[in-house]
Amino acid sequence: MELIKNTTDRKKKILIVEDQFIEAHDLQLILEKADYSVIGIARSVKQALEFIENEKPDLVFVDICLKGIETGIDLAKKLNENFIGFIFLSANSNRSILEEAKKTHPYGFIVKPFREQDVLITLEIACYRHNHGIESQLQQENILRENIDAISYYPLKWEHALLELAKVLQTYMPFDYMQVGFVENEYNPVTLFRKNFDNYDIIDIDKFAKITGKNVKELTDLKSNSPKHEFPKIYNGDSFKDIFQNSAIKRLIIKTYGIKSFIAIPIRIEDGGIFNFFFYNRFADTYTKDHLELLTKLETILAKFVTTMNTSKIEIPNDLIKKKIPVIIEENSNGFCNMIGNSQKMLSVFDYIKKVAPSETSVLILGESGTGKEKVAQSIHNLSPRKDKPLIIINCGAIPDNLAESLLFGHEKGAFTGALDKRIGKFETANGGTIFLDEIGEMPMDIQVKLLRVLQEKEIERIGGSTPINIDVRIIAATNRNLENEVASGRFRLDLYYRLHVFPITVPSLKERRDDIPVLASYFIEKICKIAGTKSPELSDDALNLMMSYDWPGNIRELEHVIQRSLLLTDGNLIKEILLPNFSKKSEEDKMQEFLIKTIHENERDYITYILKKCKGKVSGAGGAAEILNIPASTLNSKMKKLGIKNSSFL
Repeated sequence: MELIKNTTDRKKKILIVEDQFIEAHDLQLILEKADYSVIGIARSVKQALEFIENEKPDLVFVDICLKGIETGIDLAKKLNENFIGFIFLSANSNRSILEEAKKTHPYGFIVKPFREQDVLITLEIACYRHNHGIESQLQQENILRENIDAISYYPLKWEHALLELAKVLQTYMPFDYMQVGFVENEYNPVTLFRKNFDNYDIIDIDKFAKITGKNVKELTDLKSNSPKHEFPKIYNGDSFKDIFQNSAIKRLIIKTYGIKSFIAIPIRIEDGGIFNFFFYNRFADTYTKDHLELLTKLETILAKFVTTMNTSKIEIPNDLIKKKIPVIIEENSNGFCNMIGNSQKMLSVFDYIKKVAPSETSVLILGESGTGKEKVAQSIHNLSPRKDKPLIIINCGAIPDNLAESLLFGHEKGAFTGALDKRIGKFETANGGTIFLDEIGEMPMDIQVKLLRVLQEKEIERIGGSTPINIDVRIIAATNRNLENEVASGRFRLDLYYRLHVFPITVPSLKERRDDIPVLASYFIEKICKIAGTKSPELSDDALNLMMSYDWPGNIRELEHVIQRSLLLTDGNLIKEILLPNFSKKSEEDKMQEFLIKTIHENERDYITYILKKCKGKVSGAGGAAEILNIPASTLNSKMKKLGIKNSSFL
């Protein structure tokens, strides 16, 4: 068996954390034989931390089940805090333990008893992913620096400069609500609320007062009586609970916008003042040490931004402005391929696309059939520096096994019976651009080996060829299969899986993003009618409610086909019925039973919510919810507050 050697200029330093002497010793022999440097063997988490304090390793092998109070998973969390990559060792295939281990984002996983080749391949991939992660972080930091600096050269008002900053930061710092201000000032009126992908509300103090039901003086008092944030910190778990109890202004924001976590970044300004950035999210545990480190590194450029944009504008030479403009335009360009949705899960997908597009990282797109994985791949390509080069799309499941190698890598004339001419393969055709391997889970094992070589060596070889051909191709893959199960079943290579799994994007199913059904339905109605040259009919409430109740196993593809079928059977300007396959409507009696088991407060809350949606969040005035419900606006506001209804979600 050929031994995989450590081919870097210096020996990689490895720490082994394993409480079984024989297994630890065997692992040490394998690593040292392959020219890696083992800095020590630790039997516990405590010993491992002592080793790390004395000599930081490049990578750590960690047994999940260690003797003592702390486990390998506990150590993994501490390794993440110190930005040290690790590989798990385990003899336990218990699914709950493995799921808990996966949450720590290991660079690999080896099941005992391990083979030498498995150890070395996994280690090689782990080193690759770790190095690539560092390069990716540096690239993200440089992109942010360049774009934040570019905003400063625009003659923008402070509020609009913040809006541009929010759009730049959102890709790398996901937030639903952003608040800024000097620590010593009274309540700062400029905050931003994210409505959809690239659309934010600028909320001044008067608007915030209306939303929360407070007056300006009350808001000012709440802020002045709350603790000040003078150090960078993530508020998750216990720290989030503490700030909820101790800070009245934070408690108000958290309740108003349904916040579950936030991060505070104080920036030291030249005059000695402290300017705070707060990023809030509706999901718990959103922010990590990576986010904190990234923002801390950007402190200087953010301080420059605040100083420049929060003072009178200085005249900037036109040639310098022109030099900076392309950065912003490229960052905000609309390269998404008809991807529609404002749900939280789709906003995350959009953010991931913008984040990964500028890099050379391989991307693995996961999701059910019909969710739009190909659209994601096209969007990544369109937003990348390769956008002017080819995007080659291959359905791996549609390629006959005996033709796969020739189709992908090409062949020379006479290479085999029937090879009458030289053929250029898909990878050569995509040179300089992107190749999208759809349904990669169906790729034959022998082709997986050759694909791995392309990823590692950046070269291919035609069938019958005598010399390798260098290629420059970015690989995006997609699958609706669970590749981890495929690896476990021996149908997909572990090393290829980890090579592709550098940056995974999971596209949600339609039933996970029901909020997007109305806008998707409207889009398909307009699209189909435009092609047919007919006027677009309206969608009735009954038809829409039926669509919202259906689970859409075929996802967006099925939705489009259903809309198309329903349009063909519609006469007039209103779609009254939607033809759904194998979907039985609930009887009126069943619906009534569902209605009756709710409490009076639940029924009242549901009804007010329904009316607010109809009024698009408008409470008072002509056409407002209060007028429809025939009650004073003040009474409706009081009921909404009591029932926990957030009006901002309907705007």
